[in-house]
Amino acid sequence: MRNFILEMGKDFTFVGEEYVIQVGGEDYRIDLLFFHRVLRCLVAIELKVGKFLPEYLSKMDFYLEGLDRQIKKSDENPSVGLLLCASKNDEVVEYAMSRTLSPMMVAEYQLHLPDKDVLRKKLPEFVNLPSSTEDYTNEDQK
Repeated sequence: MRNFILEMGKDFTFVGEEYVIQVGGEDYRIDLLFFHRVLRCLVAIELKVGKFLPEYLSKMDFYLEGLDRQIKKSDENPSVGLLLCASKNDEVVEYAMSRTLSPMMVAEYQLHLPDKDVLRKKLPEFVNLPSSTEDYTNEDQK
C-alpha cells in the first residue's frame, strides 16, 4: 500500500508504517503516515480489511489530534486522515461524518485494478490530463 500511495504523486513522502504516537503512557499505532509537500501536512492512513464502521472515525480523530499536538511543526497545516475500507455504505459514512470537523475521508479499496479504459476515462477527474484515449496513446508513443 505504501508504494501505491507514493505512486499517486511525487509530493507524498513516506514517514512511517505502524507509526507510534504515545498518549497517556500508552502506544497507539497509525497504519501508514505520509507527509504531503504541497498541502504541507501529515496524512494518516488507516487500512481496514472489513466494512466501514462509525467507530473508525473517533479513532482517526484521536490519531489526528495526537499528530497535531506531538508531531506537526508550527509552520505545517493540520493533519488529515484517510480511512481505506474493503467496503462502505454511503449512508452510514454520511451519518458518521455529519458532525465531525476533522479533515478526513473514507474510501473503498479494490483488490484488483479496473479495466484500463475505465482508468483512462476516470483519470482526468483527478488530474489535468487529456480525456481521450487517443491523447494517451500519442503521449505513450513519444
